[in-house]
Amino acid sequence: MFLITFEGIDGSGKSTQVRRLDAYLQDEGYDTLVVREPGGTELSERVRSLLLDPDLKVEPFTELLLFSAARAQVSAERIRPALADGRIVLCDRFYDSTTAYQGAGRGVAEPDWLQAFHRRVTGDLVPDRTYLVEVDPKTAQARRDDAARDDDRMEAAGDDFYRRVRDAYAELAEEHSGRFVRLDGTRSIDALHDTVRDDVQFLLDEGGGTPNSGTGSSS
Repeated sequence: MFLITFEGIDGSGKSTQVRRLDAYLQDEGYDTLVVREPGGTELSERVRSLLLDPDLKVEPFTELLLFSAARAQVSAERIRPALADGRIVLCDRFYDSTTAYQGAGRGVAEPDWLQAFHRRVTGDLVPDRTYLVEVDPKTAQARRDDAARDDDRMEAAGDDFYRRVRDAYAELAEEHSGRFVRLDGTRSIDALHDTVRDDVQFLLDEGGGTPNSGTGSSS
């Protein structure tokens, strides 16, 4: 039915908004599928463990290919079938993360090359809506510290890296303004959820989406 993605730097609060939206949609009777990136399938979860392992040295282009391999698998195995069944798919990250993190953060490839590559990887999937939760890198780091999270390999990249990622996300949001909704990540969790909920309900109403009897599922 609809493919809805959430983006933002680590510590932005996007995953919380994914969970809140999923709960709301299920309460309204919609059948949902939630997947995270990388992950969502057995193969993709194994790739995730490699990518986040702080003890592994992963070359930037290798990193891009591993993220994309995991995305190709979850797109074919779970996302496309769910959409064909009329479900709402919520993705905690999708290919915009690769453009921001590997494209800009690592400096691996230009955006135009990546956009064509993403379409090939996903079988021409394009999100119906992308919510970008925006916070500055220092705020995001402070949140990770407050949550006593151990930095994985990606999260240990440093402030300069995250500034490049943040700026790339902002450029994507401007370029694809019809798809992106930019959210101030310093607002309260409830306030952000209310904004997302209202926008998704508008999207569903405009698209003719109707609740069904599904129970929803997560990766």
